[in-house]
Amino acid sequence: MPFQRPAVSCPNDSGDCVARSSPSKSSAGWLKEHFDDRYVQRSWQEGYRSRASYKLLEIDAKDRLFKPGMTVIDLGAAPGGWSQIAAEKVGPRGVVIASDILEMDALAGVDFVHGDFTEDEVLADIMRLLDERPVDLIISDMAPNMSGMAAIDQPQAMYLVELALELARQTLSPGGQFLAKVFQGEGFDDYLKELRGSFAKVVTRKPEASRARSREVYLLAEGFKG
Repeated sequence: MPFQRPAVSCPNDSGDCVARSSPSKSSAGWLKEHFDDRYVQRSWQEGYRSRASYKLLEIDAKDRLFKPGMTVIDLGAAPGGWSQIAAEKVGPRGVVIASDILEMDALAGVDFVHGDFTEDEVLADIMRLLDERPVDLIISDMAPNMSGMAAIDQPQAMYLVELALELARQTLSPGGQFLAKVFQGEGFDDYLKELRGSFAKVVTRKPEASRARSREVYLLAEGFKG
């Protein structure tokens, strides 16, 4: 049986992936809140593909993730809000490889691989684009399709970040960085411990652009031990 991961229908364009399938998600109240959101409005005005761009910008302003010429992999990239930032920051000498099971419109300075990165063919495409370059940074804003039931959603969310960490272990250069969205709940503490075993430093970030009610935080792991 081929290896499969949970479907990701809640990428970084929607912001926080809070119970996407719940009735409130499609309600007039939610829509009003969404369109009134200052980060949504800024993304339209400033040409970013998602409000999630501002989460990455805030983390970068604090932790200086990006440097010109870096090689970056963006997992769960569609619609491209994080890839846009990465491409801007690494510049023309840098490399940004984005991957998602969802389609994504082309972005300048970004190579997109459509498919599940846990499948051999998709991973081979990523490795071909890397062309033996050392990977400096892996970023992941992946989240599963939320049912609103914690007993279902949390294990699936943790499964995705485990997959992202496994790819990081395979591709990151020594000293590299890993940034991933993680939902607080069952499995979070064990995952944090796992990260600390593979990286010299791990910090938790909750950007202002992340809605306060969301359980999401971002774990930044620095100094990959190889």
